[in-house]
Amino acid sequence: MKKGNISIFVPHLGCPQQCSFCNQKTITGKEKQPSPDEVVSAIETALKRKGYEYELAFFGGSFTAIDRDYMKSLLEAAYPYVENGSIKGIRISTRPDCIDNEILGILKEYGVSSIELGAQSMDDEVLLANLRGHTSKDVENASRLIREYGFELGLQMMTGLYKDSDEKALESARKLIALKPKTVRIYPTVVLKGTYLAELYEKEEYKPQTVDDAANLCTKLLPLFENAGIKVIRLGLHASGDIKKNMVAGAYHESFGEIVESRIMLNKILEYPPGSYEIYVNPRSVSKLKGNQKRNIYFLIEEGYNIKIVQCDKIKVDEIKVR
Repeated sequence: MKKGNISIFVPHLGCPQQCSFCNQKTITGKEKQPSPDEVVSAIETALKRKGYEYELAFFGGSFTAIDRDYMKSLLEAAYPYVENGSIKGIRISTRPDCIDNEILGILKEYGVSSIELGAQSMDDEVLLANLRGHTSKDVENASRLIREYGFELGLQMMTGLYKDSDEKALESARKLIALKPKTVRIYPTVVLKGTYLAELYEKEEYKPQTVDDAANLCTKLLPLFENAGIKVIRLGLHASGDIKKNMVAGAYHESFGEIVESRIMLNKILEYPPGSYEIYVNPRSVSKLKGNQKRNIYFLIEEGYNIKIVQCDKIKVDEIKVR
């Protein structure tokens, strides 16, 4: 049975901060707050599609910071579907400083199974410069509590923030790994209109990452998490017309994750000296190996490599074997 998400966006409601990068309406494409009836409608619509195991996901804001009665009303609308097994569970995303024992008790009562924390960085200078309103210690404390209560822990990090660097991002990744999350999302920073980062960019006080900058960094970050047994479930923001229309600068590409995976495959070939090789690859990964518009192939030719691609079902997806 395939897994599916029923996504409900709660844009920016209740969030105590206006972070440097944040324009939630642009990121989610939503402004109107959902009602309990709309939660029920979304679930009922999804359940008409057979062959899927669904999880309800409240994303887009700081779920545990919204009005308590409103938060409960959304959970109450969804809980009967968890109780009768129609959906697997409920996933929420929130801030590290909006987690405590009382909140976790409520979430447990209403069938929440997974909690994602927007950590963004584990460097306190970066967090302060980007107006996050919490510290790395808050991330550590919230992560510990979430795991103690038996929730699945997810963490989100960003690259290319104001005052950040590749070295700080790699150290943040190591600190996030130490918190033992089940999943991680990595979001390269996109500068949106109407944000503090946009002001800094216009004043030339902030230089955002390019897609190439972010992809090169993520070729180092992704293996760190994967080698620790942590699944990276998202690389880059979801494709969105609102983001394209409102972005000023930054590392946004609709196929960012594929760019990173393609570059990792290329780097594995470059570990060998120039020469002639057969590259064994799963048929599903051939396009990634070749790169966008065969960019990897042309680069290898320029560097003195002569490669023959051999498709092999026995090779794992996104892995290669060089002979």
